[in-house]
Amino acid sequence: MSSFRLAAVAAGAVLAASTSAQAADPVEGLWLVQSGTAKVNVGPCASDKAGMCGQIAWLRNAGVKDTKNPDPSLRARPLMGLLMIRDFKQAGPGRWTGGKIYDPNTGRTYGSKMTAKADGTLKVEGCVAVVCQAQTWRRTN
Repeated sequence: MSSFRLAAVAAGAVLAASTSAQAADPVEGLWLVQSGTAKVNVGPCASDKAGMCGQIAWLRNAGVKDTKNPDPSLRARPLMGLLMIRDFKQAGPGRWTGGKIYDPNTGRTYGSKMTAKADGTLKVEGCVAVVCQAQTWRRTN
């Protein structure tokens, strides 16, 4: 094999490895919550790029405030841009655990996990003690 051809093969291998290392996890993206009232943009956390977080990026009723927050000083803040999910750790491709999810409808924060499904949806579970509830989110533009 010529040195040029060997260099081209080596460069291709390096490029393929770096591309796969930088490929987005299947949970990353913009997701419509099950109720259809909000979209959450999921991606690496600002404070920990190895973790996964998500902010509210769209609301059906854009002016909604965080009125159910248990902290009275936060009840006037807008939900738009709010960090809704945080601190997830990867458990495998498309599987994240150990996170927290904030429910603005109740003002409560739950332990959570999320899994990208083969049908292109995202299963998001929130748990208190041993009781868990799941939602199915749909990818959106």
